[in-house]
Amino acid sequence: MTNESVAQPLEQTKKIAEKTVYSILFTISLSHLLNDMLQSLIPSIYPLVKTKFHLTFSDIGLITLTYQLSASLLQPFVGMYTDKKPKAYSLSVGMGFTLSGLICLAFASSFYWLLLAVSLVGIGSSIFHPESSRVAHLASGGKRGLAQSIFQLGGNAGSALGPLLAALIIVPFGQGGIMWFSLAALLAIIILIYIGKWYKKTTVSKAKVVKAHVVSHHNLSSKRVTVSLIVLLILIFSKFFYLASMTGYYTFFLIDKFHMSVQSSQIYLFIFLAAVAAGTMAGGPLGDKFGRKYIIWISILGAAPFTMLLPYTDLFWTTILSVIIGMIISSAFSAILVYAQELMPGKVGMIAGLFFGFAFGMGGLGSAILGKLADSTSINYVFQVCAYLPLIGILTAFLPNLETKKKQTAELK
Repeated sequence: MTNESVAQPLEQTKKIAEKTVYSILFTISLSHLLNDMLQSLIPSIYPLVKTKFHLTFSDIGLITLTYQLSASLLQPFVGMYTDKKPKAYSLSVGMGFTLSGLICLAFASSFYWLLLAVSLVGIGSSIFHPESSRVAHLASGGKRGLAQSIFQLGGNAGSALGPLLAALIIVPFGQGGIMWFSLAALLAIIILIYIGKWYKKTTVSKAKVVKAHVVSHHNLSSKRVTVSLIVLLILIFSKFFYLASMTGYYTFFLIDKFHMSVQSSQIYLFIFLAAVAAGTMAGGPLGDKFGRKYIIWISILGAAPFTMLLPYTDLFWTTILSVIIGMIISSAFSAILVYAQELMPGKVGMIAGLFFGFAFGMGGLGSAILGKLADSTSINYVFQVCAYLPLIGILTAFLPNLETKKKQTAELK
């Protein structure tokens, strides 16, 4: 066989690999919407279960911690395993765990049944995120920031829809209304089986070509890579610790400060989460165009002035500020995730699992700590303290500019 005959099919496969598969990106984004919509039901029903089971804020924090730990601890291991042995239908299996958790949540009769239910939903999430992020990476055609933003847009849109649907379905019909959402889980399983078929066809040939031709190397020392990953994880901590205050306690903050009903507070939470969804699309493409480090700067440190104003304003300005904060801070994750994947080429699943897992873990830890703080002080005080978290974004100064490193590497070659 001649070199020319070998090179021809490789070149054809390379062209396929470098083509952005938008149909798959939007389909995996839809499945992310359904997955995160179902997950967001957990914080959305907090006011309901707090009253029904006579829970404290510390109990609410423990529910979130249980969910987030089950959703986070497995993710890096799932990612590491599937980096070596991709499993095409693991996504639909993960959604099966989520479906089981929803059924348990609908019929939970005690606090401990609630913990079991949310842990099952968390396990489903821990399987879903690393593998679905890999699907987005494979379908990106090299536009990794754009692909992650499309993928994240689905998740954030789902997170925004959860509280709204909870207000429309669960609040009027009670805990049993959660069963209606099992239909969404079944739909997601069907979609993920379709994704699995595409994944199975493309994983072997496409992954090899993407690894060989699309991934760029930066020539950073292993020590510099480690320090950069630590900085990124600290930035994830600041972002998701703050988001824990909003997703877990924003409704209680509004009820306490402005004396609104549970149903009305869910609408305001939906507005915040919708802003998060809208802001998500900007981070990835802007990172592709201008450099991810600059987007990370703006999206974390840039939120600080607005978070510091939020606890001291009236309802109108609280709503406006929540929208601004949601849009700014949401642009960070896609940029951080792709930046980390570029730091460690060929470790797509492991990095996705590590960062999704750490994000969920910090969200759970934050919710537990903030619940204790709320019990011992007040909800308003929690928001006053959390307002300073985005200032941690100043650590972005310690990150290398990978775009510059790539140019230097290309010039040396």
